[in-house]
Amino acid sequence: MTRKIFIPVLLLSLASCGVVKKKTTYGKERKITVEASEKDSLTTREEASIIPAPEVTDKADEIIRSALTYSGVRYKFGGTTRKGMDCSGLLYVSFGEHDIALPRVSHQMAQEGKRIRINQVTKGDLLFFKTSRRGRKINHVGLVVEVAGDDIRFIHSTSSRGVIVSSLREGFWNYAFVKATRVL
Repeated sequence: MTRKIFIPVLLLSLASCGVVKKKTTYGKERKITVEASEKDSLTTREEASIIPAPEVTDKADEIIRSALTYSGVRYKFGGTTRKGMDCSGLLYVSFGEHDIALPRVSHQMAQEGKRIRINQVTKGDLLFFKTSRRGRKINHVGLVVEVAGDDIRFIHSTSSRGVIVSSLREGFWNYAFVKATRVL
């Protein structure tokens, strides 16, 4: 009899563990649609060579392009190679490839550059987060790759999915966000 009562109570207590309400700063969920082009796509090499490759003129675009080449690389604490990298390692390497020196760890990176308001963020700015429940210092960083209205997309390395692009509108990242800085 006590076993029949114990199991449901155990399941109920396990199901309620870890439920945390995340705060958000936006109302409705946005849906994005992409319409097809009316032009036929280019199929041959000759046709493709007619369109010039976009020129990278901005330092931020160059750094973003470097960071995006690491998309899909697995997470490795302290890593700075294609075999694995962490969030600060991704930015340390991406900026370093363009002769911009940044500290190696995220809480030290947060001391660099000029603090900016979230509505002033542009491509190439850094976003800082506190993702640990117990920690009091910044422990995560991302690089802004796109700003479209109130949606800010950034590249970073997560322990669960490796190097990815996320949105600041996502509940977890919105809740953990601390500040933004401009180093360029």
